[in-house]
Amino acid sequence: MSLRILITGGTFDKEYDEINGQLSFEETHVPEMLKLGRCTVPTEVRTIMMIDSLDMTDADREVIVHNIKSVPEDQIVITHGTDTMAETAAFIAKEKLEKTIVITGAMIPYKFGSSDGFFNLGSSIAFAQALPHGVYVVMNGRYYNWNNVRKNKQTGFFEEVH
Repeated sequence: MSLRILITGGTFDKEYDEINGQLSFEETHVPEMLKLGRCTVPTEVRTIMMIDSLDMTDADREVIVHNIKSVPEDQIVITHGTDTMAETAAFIAKEKLEKTIVITGAMIPYKFGSSDGFFNLGSSIAFAQALPHGVYVVMNGRYYNWNNVRKNKQTGFFEEVH
């Protein structure tokens, strides 16, 4: 059985638009990252949306849940913006699905070359295979249970709530 990667956007997949001087989305970088990382884990990648997580609504989260439920894989990695990934994790956890769901992202876009996204993607793939069913946030080599994580906006790192 393969591992499913669901793409939702976030800084992970942003690129710098030189014309308007803003960050924007074109297409996901995950297939390129898997190739560069020489990933041997069978994966299926599906882009379901490309949005900033600050713009994500509960309707978008319903689309994510629908996709999780509709795929045969029970090991799922979701790329997501860091600002609201804890909220999305809580939203998904309400479903009590018999799957291992790992949400990850990046503080710096992959295309910038100094991104943490590459490391976070690899960590997430490993944790998705090793952790029991549940919902987790994975950042900077650590995993957090969905109900015990927050983004510290002063340090730029994720931490346990209690």
